[in-house]
Amino acid sequence: MAQGYVKAVDLPQVIPVFPLPGAILLPRGQLPLNIFEPRYLNMIDDAMAGDRVLGLIQPSGGPARLPSLSAVGCAGRITSFAETSDGRYLVTLTGVARFRVASELPTQTPYRQVRAAFAPFEADLSAPHGGEAFDREAFLAGLKHYLERRQLEIDWETAEAAPQEALINSLSMALPFEPAEKQALLESPALADRVEVLTTLMRIDAAETGDGDTPTSMQ
Repeated sequence: MAQGYVKAVDLPQVIPVFPLPGAILLPRGQLPLNIFEPRYLNMIDDAMAGDRVLGLIQPSGGPARLPSLSAVGCAGRITSFAETSDGRYLVTLTGVARFRVASELPTQTPYRQVRAAFAPFEADLSAPHGGEAFDREAFLAGLKHYLERRQLEIDWETAEAAPQEALINSLSMALPFEPAEKQALLESPALADRVEVLTTLMRIDAAETGDGDTPTSMQ
């Protein structure tokens, strides 16, 4: 059960959306956000006064001020909130469920709102029970090769001990893939499909990326 929601109909059917290229949110994943644009400060104010739910979605093209939206995003609930001395909001979104954009609504708010169809992704509300075939040793070996080629570092102790869903979803959110590749990870029907997509992307990237110079820590 995600954030207290049991069925798709329990979720708000109209949600504000935050278009953010190169970033995805996945169920039960946590995404820190630094909010500073006035329209999105307004969005956070309104969300905090209500159910604290908003959708993270990637733009799919068009003008920077009003880009087209991808067909699928993920709703998250604000689970951490802080305000800085210079007026920014530091929030953490915890993923609840993916949604398909049924329609975008005309609004008087400075931020965008959509009618969200959660039914196709109702399974997101329940964590996987395990039992799926997952060769962790082989996956981590591929991850190590990818990270070495990218000159990235992670906490290997955490990676080795993390539950499968937490590991796969956190990597899908954090690794520096292109927006279209991020979207493919987001839209993977089930966790096993996401494992396959992630493994393929790492393999392709590792084969194409040249050696860098300085290791970078990836949080």
